[in-house]
Amino acid sequence: MSVQTLYTAATGMQSLEMKLDVIANNLANVNTVGFKKDRANFKDLFYRNETLPGAQDAQGQETATGIQIGLGSRLSSVQTDFTQGDFQQTGGQLDLAIEGNGFFPVHNLATGETLYTRVGNFSINADGALVLGSASTGRPLEPTITIPDDATGIVISADGDVSVRQPPHNILNPLGTIQLALFQNPEGLLKLGDNLYAETDASNTAVLGTPGQTGIGLIRQNVLEASNVEPVRELIDLITTQRAFELNSQTVQAGDRILELVANLSRL
Repeated sequence: MSVQTLYTAATGMQSLEMKLDVIANNLANVNTVGFKKDRANFKDLFYRNETLPGAQDAQGQETATGIQIGLGSRLSSVQTDFTQGDFQQTGGQLDLAIEGNGFFPVHNLATGETLYTRVGNFSINADGALVLGSASTGRPLEPTITIPDDATGIVISADGDVSVRQPPHNILNPLGTIQLALFQNPEGLLKLGDNLYAETDASNTAVLGTPGQTGIGLIRQNVLEASNVEPVRELIDLITTQRAFELNSQTVQAGDRILELVANLSRL
């Protein structure tokens, strides 16, 4: 029985170690713009059935409960929490945040595919196109929005309309509309790093729409969406996970001591 104790406690330690990895990643990205925190979920493993519930006893009566001994736990999933992060005022004309549901679709020039992000730190490339701010790879916004060279001001409305001011007239000239993407199951998106997601069969195909339409969030200019990680909650979760890991390790030590005692008894 003590041998099984070692294996059962080991599954708990392994699961909790993975949870610590998730918490560490959340804390590491506490200042990452647009980051969405993860949550580790667990499930119990198979049970060893000594007596099945409802089995008949020696007198032929059905038992009310059985004897089922669990064999540990394992990580069942890591879910992403897409709740809204706080807004950080930056004053940048090309800093955008999504208030509500939706993702900015961007074109990955390296692969030709469309990727998605909650980060709105855009810039203007050499061709005048709006691109996601990156020092390594240019990812233009889809559909492409091109800013004229003589633009003196950029105004982006809540419903995604992009307008610029150009001399000699100080009036707003419309350029186009920013589209946002919705997914039936955003938790099914594939995380690629660089604050980017790719659609999968689990997330279903992206549905593009105008900000403010049914189910689609609004765009806020001059702000960025902060990480939704709550450091205090993560630290509390870190402490409880550490204590649970220590308890499982103590179970291993207890099982080892029992095995040692049994081995010593056999020598008597």
